[in-house]
Amino acid sequence: MRGEFLSASADETREYARRFAAGLQPGDVVCLTGNLGVGKTEFMRGITEAFGCEEQLSSPTFSLMNIYEGLMRGRPVELHHFDLYRLESEKELDSAGFDDYLSGPFLSVVEWGERFSSLERRYTRRVELFIAGESQRKIVIT
Repeated sequence: MRGEFLSASADETREYARRFAAGLQPGDVVCLTGNLGVGKTEFMRGITEAFGCEEQLSSPTFSLMNIYEGLMRGRPVELHHFDLYRLESEKELDSAGFDDYLSGPFLSVVEWGERFSSLERRYTRRVELFIAGESQRKIVIT
């Protein structure tokens, strides 16, 4: 799923995320970007719903990463959810072994990944969220 979409509610944002997630494959690394309060958590919630692991969802802001167990087309899948908001440097990424976590048969979603240009080569998909009105969000998927 690629393109621009307009969401008028958190429910619609989650629905777009579920549709997006249906096209993901093991090994995909998604860069999820947008300002604070734009709906990244709702989009992530939709992804976890698609894989049946929504009850595990919590913000990784203070722990850098959460790992969720779910199902993809009836098979077990591991979803890595990163939040790089609090990291200051590439050195912190390296010391956390971040690159290793992006390798392998996992699905990875990286919030605030645009902050580190060295990661650009790792992303297979990009989702950008923008405020498009008081209760509307524009979602751009590339």
